[in-house]
Amino acid sequence: MIIKNFELGKIKSKNLNFFLFYGENEGFKDEKIKQVFINDFKGSVEKFDESEVLNNTDRFISSIINKSFFEEKKIIIISRVSDKIVNLIKDLLDRGANDTIIILNSGNLEKKSKLRAFFEKDNQLVCTPFYKDELRTLSQIVNNFFKEKKISLSQEIINLIVDKCNGDRKNLITELDKISLYLLNKDKINIEEVVKLTNLYEDYGVSELADNCLAKNLKKTMKIINENNFNVDDSLLIIRTLLIKTKRILEIKKNQNQNINIDQIISSYKPQIFWKDKDIVKSQVSKWKLSDAENLIEKIYNLELSVKKNYQNSKYIISDFILNTAS
Repeated sequence: MIIKNFELGKIKSKNLNFFLFYGENEGFKDEKIKQVFINDFKGSVEKFDESEVLNNTDRFISSIINKSFFEEKKIIIISRVSDKIVNLIKDLLDRGANDTIIILNSGNLEKKSKLRAFFEKDNQLVCTPFYKDELRTLSQIVNNFFKEKKISLSQEIINLIVDKCNGDRKNLITELDKISLYLLNKDKINIEEVVKLTNLYEDYGVSELADNCLAKNLKKTMKIINENNFNVDDSLLIIRTLLIKTKRILEIKKNQNQNINIDQIISSYKPQIFWKDKDIVKSQVSKWKLSDAENLIEKIYNLELSVKKNYQNSKYIISDFILNTAS
């Protein structure tokens, strides 16, 4: 059944065990999972990636079904799920996993998704979408943060903080945490201090690298790699930037399939695409089919897993991935 995110607290007492949270608002998902499930929970919380679970299905099912009488209750969070996990959930439902709450976290799911349809139609399953925050919502979060600190600030500073998080609540909370530490012994903050404290969601060199890779400009991509001394610590920033920009391509392609003019889509896109970036974005969109963009997002998720498992060689792993993608 479909439950809106603000209704999740009301169904906590109904002894439902399976939840599907989908959409790209990872920060809001994290917030709701903590508020509704984890904050007052006395048992253990385990986190997996879908690939970890599907590669060890029997062991995973056994750990849930064959619990000892004295074992504590569990919350299991499985990230980056897809239609591949449907049969496993059906198996767990048939066997009765009554002492374990299972939360599935996915990116955007189309209406034709088997996983989404399965959760929407069954009254014992909860399906909750988490769409992008509107700028007004993010601004309100910033306002509330500073009100609690009893600090007044200009709309210009609020807009700056919101713009720098690129529409991502998770990035916004990270930046506000940094500001919170800075304000421990202060009672005011100015725009220059905010600029120094907050980071752009992407470094210029990283942004240029991702842009040219996705525009399939191989020559320029190779030049950027050779001219910039990207190090191991840049790896996750490069991956995140690639992911953000690929998701933007995917969203624009979906709107383009509805016969909306490409220039109109780019001009009305939120968060705003600056005029200097519009040509490169238009070029990127022209180089990717909808299905190819969807596949690339999955490859980028797998790239992140590979990098985390082999962090010292991440620079070479990412370089190979980017050059192959730009080819």
